[in-house]
This record gives sequence, structure tokens and C-alpha cells, in this order.
Amino acid sequence: MATNLVQEGCYVSLSAPYAVASGGGALVGSLFGIAVTALANGEVGTFGLEGVRTLPKATGASTGGSQGAKAYWNNTNKNVTASASGNSLIGAFLNTCADGDATCVVILNGITV
Repeated sequence: MATNLVQEGCYVSLSAPYAVASGGGALVGSLFGIAVTALANGEVGTFGLEGVRTLPKATGASTGGSQGAKAYWNNTNKNVTASASGNSLIGAFLNTCADGDATCVVILNGITV
């Protein structure tokens, strides 16, 4: 076993960059995570960086994606979209979702690009 392991990376402690509800997504620098509990702006809490999650999705033209397509986080609107423009890559759509769908299922990649 490696002696330099600090912790497993699935769940980590981060400072919330804004108020976030339990189960809500947050972009913390280059990390995207799901808050385990509700957190106030600046409060340190546990975020899940991996896994398959149901998240709110933008609606409208070109917001849906096919299975395996890249999924991006719109940090202004706090939702997922298929549009890369101005947004951060957080993973991929696990299931195809239509432009009008209010939620989507995303497999998280742990970091944003």
C-alpha cells in the first residue's frame, strides 16, 4: 500500500463557493462535486466527486445530449447542458436526454476541464 495516500478521492472536504443544497452541484475551482449536506457560502463540507448522479438540466435548443456525449456545468444557472461554450466539462450523459428534459443522468469525471 502506498504510504503517501491522504484519502480516497470519491468524497472530499471542500469550501462551498456559494450556498448549495444537499444533492446540489458546485464548481470549486477545477473540481465539480455534489454536496452531501446543505452548505452555506464558504462553509466546509463533504462533496462527492464521482459516481452517477441525476442533476438539473438546462432546457432549450442544444441542451440535450446522447448517451456518452460530454456533459457540461453552467455555473451561472447551476445546471447541466450539452453546450461547451462558457461551461465546464463535468462528465458524460449516461442516458440520452432531450432538449426539453429538466433533469439528466450524468457520470461524473471528478475534475472539470
